[in-house]
Amino acid sequence: MSNDSAAVEGRVGTVVTHRRYVPHSHAHYAGNLVDGAYSLGLFGDVATEMCIVLDGDEGLFASYSDVQFRAPVRAGDLLEITATLVHEGTRSRVMDFAVHVVGRGAPTDTAPGAAEVLAPPVVATTASGTVVVPPRGT
Repeated sequence: MSNDSAAVEGRVGTVVTHRRYVPHSHAHYAGNLVDGAYSLGLFGDVATEMCIVLDGDEGLFASYSDVQFRAPVRAGDLLEITATLVHEGTRSRVMDFAVHVVGRGAPTDTAPGAAEVLAPPVVATTASGTVVVPPRGT
């Protein structure tokens, strides 16, 4: 194994995490539900940061696989989005993604802005995806 290969191997397992509040303007369905594409957009954001951190380039998404919508995402939710690098090729980066609902709005007539922290968080969406970056040295 060359030193370059050892450096690449050591990057597998790198995790990038974002947090995001879901504004009410993103509610798309009854019950303040947000469409599934919202989670996929968030996966693109954490994948972009992963590529910047690892490669100094934003990268380009090539594909998603095994997208699972496990629980609803609603307006007023506080989300934690993670990307974990699981494989690194010459130009490809395979990542596992997850959206966890860590907080949720809990309004009442007397406290319309009430919210609660969810313990444990709820896994809302998972996926795997592949991004590509330019060749090294270009």
